[in-house]
Amino acid sequence: MTVLPRVTAATTAEWPDLVAELDRWGEAGQIANLWWRDDDAVAATPELNSLLRLAGEVPLSLAVIPAGLDPDLAGVLRAMPQVAVLQHGWRHANHAPAGAKKSEYPATRKAAAVGAELAAGRERLMACFAAQSLPVLVPPWNRFAAELVPLLMKSGIAGLSSMASHAASALPAGIAAIDVHVDLTAWKSDRGFIGAAAALAGVIGHLRERRLASAAGAIATGILTHHLVMDRETAGFLDRLLATVDRHAAARWASAAELLAR
Repeated sequence: MTVLPRVTAATTAEWPDLVAELDRWGEAGQIANLWWRDDDAVAATPELNSLLRLAGEVPLSLAVIPAGLDPDLAGVLRAMPQVAVLQHGWRHANHAPAGAKKSEYPATRKAAAVGAELAAGRERLMACFAAQSLPVLVPPWNRFAAELVPLLMKSGIAGLSSMASHAASALPAGIAAIDVHVDLTAWKSDRGFIGAAAALAGVIGHLRERRLASAAGAIATGILTHHLVMDRETAGFLDRLLATVDRHAAARWASAAELLAR
C-alpha cells in the first residue's frame, strides 16, 4: 500500500479550486485519475437506473451484494461495458460483536465461514456477469479484519476496496488496494448530500496529496455513492464533477479494471 504524505487541507472549497488543482496537475505534466464506486446494488431499481443515466459512458463500479442479487440485473448491465461489478460481501449482514462497529467480516468470525462466503459470492457474480465481474471485494461498511486478508487470494479475489485510511495495514503482494476517499453521503445526519464545499475539499485535498507524492500516478481519487439514498443535490454535484473532469485535459475517469491491473 502506498502511503501518501499528510497534507493540511481546507475544510471547504469551491469549484474554481478544483479547476486550479487540476491546472497544477497539467503544469506538472500529469493526469489526475479519479474513479467512481457505487454500493449496495442488487436489482435494476429506479434509483439504479437514474445512476446509470447520470454516469453515461463514464467508467462506473457497482458493488453488488451476491446473496440478494436479482439475476435480471445482468441483462441490464450487459450492454454497458463501462460498468464493472465488484463483490459487496455476501449478504451485507452485520456479524460484529454487540457494541462494535458494524462489519460483515470482523476478526471474531471463523475463517472457514468467511472463506466459504467469499468463494460463493465470487462464483455467483461470475456466473451472472462473466468478465464484467472483477475479483475485487468491497466489504460492507468498508471494514474487513486484517486477520482475514489471507482468505482473499484463496477465494480468487485480487483486490480490496475500502475507505482509504492512513492507519490501514498494508496488503500482501497479490492483493491490490483500490480504495475510495470521498463518501458523498452524510450518514451521521440525514443521509443526504454532505454538501459541495465538503465534497470538493475532500476531492481537492486527496488530489493535492497525490500530486505531491512520488507515486501519484499509481493511485486514483475514489468517489463513493449509494444510489438507493442519492438525493437531487448529490446527483447535481456528480453531474458538475463529471462535466469538470470531461472538460479538463489533465483529468480523467479510470476504470476499476485499469486500477486492478496496476
